[in-house]
Amino acid sequence: MENNTQSNKMKVEVWSDIMCPFCYIGKRHYETAINQFPDRNNIDLEWKSFQLDPTIPKTFAKKQNLFEYLADSKGISVQQSMQMHQKVLNMASQAGLNFQFDNAVVANSFDAHRIIQMAKTKGLGDEAEERFFKAYFTEGKDLANCKILSLVGNEIGLNDDEINLALTDDLYAYKIKRDVKEADAIGISGVPFFVFYRKFAVSGAQPAQLFLQTLQKSFAEWQKAN
Repeated sequence: MENNTQSNKMKVEVWSDIMCPFCYIGKRHYETAINQFPDRNNIDLEWKSFQLDPTIPKTFAKKQNLFEYLADSKGISVQQSMQMHQKVLNMASQAGLNFQFDNAVVANSFDAHRIIQMAKTKGLGDEAEERFFKAYFTEGKDLANCKILSLVGNEIGLNDDEINLALTDDLYAYKIKRDVKEADAIGISGVPFFVFYRKFAVSGAQPAQLFLQTLQKSFAEWQKAN
């Protein structure tokens, strides 16, 4: 696997799904850490695609809310699902995020990932992740709806032609599948999964302090190699 020894910046890669609440929380914890890191200008963050549930249909005969969806997928009661979501809600709140699970619309995230892959080619990967997280978890937008996807894409900074290309060109579907295949190859089964300098990993929405420690350790090794 390629290492980042000759790059001008140390690479941090993160596999993520915009339907994953811990990915949004993990993003905030990482941002807290990177803002405390003196060499943050020498870090290059790359978002990679992952789908927690690729079996979600593109269209639903009947829309499910998030509580029903988790209950069905985990084989638990709706009441248990609501209790689990309440714990996540508390975590999100501590990270400064305003999750609105009552309004969230369960959707297949593949097309959103297509737009994120396009945004990455324009240097807008981080903006794309942030905007899609907010659209899903706070604004209750249906990310299976092409019109909504286009509006979100415009807000990220993509024009209509770029969005249409992202949604129709097989290249962007291939990039998603390549990321997922790479995740499988290195044993990633859940997200968020952060990889620092291809040597150190942080799995899940860990505390900011752990992200900071991992940045310090991996950057020291990267500096030696460069």
